[in-house]
Amino acid sequence: MKKIITTVVIIIAALGLIAFILTKNKAENEEKIAIVAEKNASVSVKVATVKTEEISLDFVANGNFEAKQEITLTAENSGKITNILVKEGDHVAAGQTLAIMRGDAINVNAQAAQAAYQNAKTDYSRFDNAYKTGGVTKQQLDQAKVMMTNAEANYKQAQIRIGDTRIKAPISGIINKKYIELGSMLTSMPSTNLFEIVNTSKLKLTVAVNESQVANLKTGSSIAVSSSVYPDQIFSGKITFIAAKADATLNFPVDIEISNNTNNDLKAGMYGTATFKSTQQKRTMTVVPRNAFVGSVSSNQVFVVENGKAKLKKVNAGKILGDMVEIVGGLSDGETVVTTGQINLQDGSAVEIIK
Repeated sequence: MKKIITTVVIIIAALGLIAFILTKNKAENEEKIAIVAEKNASVSVKVATVKTEEISLDFVANGNFEAKQEITLTAENSGKITNILVKEGDHVAAGQTLAIMRGDAINVNAQAAQAAYQNAKTDYSRFDNAYKTGGVTKQQLDQAKVMMTNAEANYKQAQIRIGDTRIKAPISGIINKKYIELGSMLTSMPSTNLFEIVNTSKLKLTVAVNESQVANLKTGSSIAVSSSVYPDQIFSGKITFIAAKADATLNFPVDIEISNNTNNDLKAGMYGTATFKSTQQKRTMTVVPRNAFVGSVSSNQVFVVENGKAKLKKVNAGKILGDMVEIVGGLSDGETVVTTGQINLQDGSAVEIIK
């Protein structure tokens, strides 16, 4: 009997202990859930401090070099290539013969055109003499003159075709691509590609600048240009074009012409950087990071953190200076602006600042 009583007491004690532990765990879990809920009610953000400092007004813009002159030479007549005088990589001058096409048929046609022209000239001379003596009418003389003029035009065209059998470079540059081989048959309809010629003695760098930057640029201004491939070299550039209208990204394309060095080290397609120097080297201004703006700089809205809450503020943005933006009104030194996490914020949202 005593054993039974002892066993019952032990079981009751064990049950009591289990109930106590469960109750304690439940309280701890509820406390943790409350902490998580409180934390989840706030939005995690990164911030920056509004500050006034001296800012350089110089800026850089990047783009890819393009050849100033580039042409794909095509066939103007049909025929067979009998000689190729250049290869890929060769430097050629404007007017230099690159290849020769067989011109048997063209030569025969030219001889026929020459003979027709000589006959037409003789006929016109005979008609002219006969007209003076009354042997032919003025109309017959005019017809003879028209025939002579047409025959002369055909003869000149035939001579041009003879010249076309010698395929010549229209510009100076480098043979970047050769599309034909010895014996290739050319057609003029559709026209056969012959050579790609690229002139890199001068190159063009097209960059995009924003509205505050483009306002101070002028065509003809000198610009220093560098390439990541040749970091120790500075190339001389000149602004040749400034777009009168912004593109889809609200930036303005600017073309810069660059004189290559004597070795033509710069190649079309390389990455280039243009450095725009301001006449006003530095200026004291209040700035915030560009990514502090809600949406884009043009929204003129930022979130500031006050007493642990996000407050949406209207500001007046000035110049865009790379990753920073000038603030000309709406913010004061020392205020804290949200730079990351704005997409999850509303005016009055509780925030947790991530260091």
